[in-house]
Amino acid sequence: MSLQGLLIWSALGLVSGIIAKLIMPGRQGMNPITTVLLGIIGSIIGGKLGHLIGWGVMGQFSLVGIATAVGGALIFMYAWRFLFGKKG
Repeated sequence: MSLQGLLIWSALGLVSGIIAKLIMPGRQGMNPITTVLLGIIGSIIGGKLGHLIGWGVMGQFSLVGIATAVGGALIFMYAWRFLFGKKG
């Protein structure tokens, strides 16, 4: 992955983290920085996996790219809530 592709997917991660937080039901208990970081990580990993299976091109904005970024962010947010969320 080129530096340009990484920066584009990171910028997309900012947006996808916010979208994923709006989609995710219930109270997440995540601060904005955690939301953005999980969005960026999910975006990069979701984008890379999407590229590997033929869903879009890394480093380009597209509807499929946005969907994989939001999907990756949602997965990371659910995992975060499962691992570190308040119990009870």
